[in-house]
Amino acid sequence: MKPAAQALHRSDDSQSAGQAVHELTVDDLTVSRGGRTVVRGVDLRVAAGEIVSLLGPNGSGRSSTILAVAGLLPCDGGTVSLGGRSLVGRRPDRIRREGLSTVLENHRVLADLTVHDNLKVAGGRRGDVRRGRIDRVLATFPELEAHLDRPAGQLSGGQQQMLALGQALASEPSFLLIDEMSMGLAPVVVNRLLEVLRTLAADGIGVLLVEQFAHLALGISDRAYVMARGQIVYAGVAAELHADADLLHRLYMGIGTDEEPAPPTNGA
Repeated sequence: MKPAAQALHRSDDSQSAGQAVHELTVDDLTVSRGGRTVVRGVDLRVAAGEIVSLLGPNGSGRSSTILAVAGLLPCDGGTVSLGGRSLVGRRPDRIRREGLSTVLENHRVLADLTVHDNLKVAGGRRGDVRRGRIDRVLATFPELEAHLDRPAGQLSGGQQQMLALGQALASEPSFLLIDEMSMGLAPVVVNRLLEVLRTLAADGIGVLLVEQFAHLALGISDRAYVMARGQIVYAGVAAELHADADLLHRLYMGIGTDEEPAPPTNGA
């Protein structure tokens, strides 16, 4: 397992300085929660236009890693940088303005506000800029247009997840952090969201995707990391891990569980 991670990092380190400015970089990240270290020495790379999966069982440190990178949890040690600029210690809103947006699990939207107001809040203060951003979000998710005047809390789970992703896109990010996008959603909705991620990556947006269903994430990712007990235990090409059922079983299903959870079957 370790040689795969080392090989990947050698490849990352060989990139030119010009390439590095288009990269989200996490080095030796350590994070504690409730007096307990939950992330230990994590190294990650996400390039512009790349989808990277961060996998592992519940409690492995995936979500804590995302929260720390987003500025929502303090870092005990290590560095997080975007295009060579350090993000450590910055407020989440400043990190967002730097070009890194986060979609948290459970479809986090402002339930009492309308869909339109949710997008306005996320789209910035300048009216002309905000209108253009909202128009681009609606071009990505035309499903939301008929619900613009409806309170976000009345949307289905799938529509709320589209809105949550739309909020993140309204700030016109260079990189996205997405935590458990498929949770509780019907397969048709999940496939629609995966299609959007492919399009965003093709447009040059880098995506770090935390996902409980390994096969879903690996199917659209360029590279993958697997975490266990707060550490990276695998780093490599997503297609290779996707094709190696035995390795995936040992890395993902064999850590704390006998089998991978069944894919989502209901919800909208």
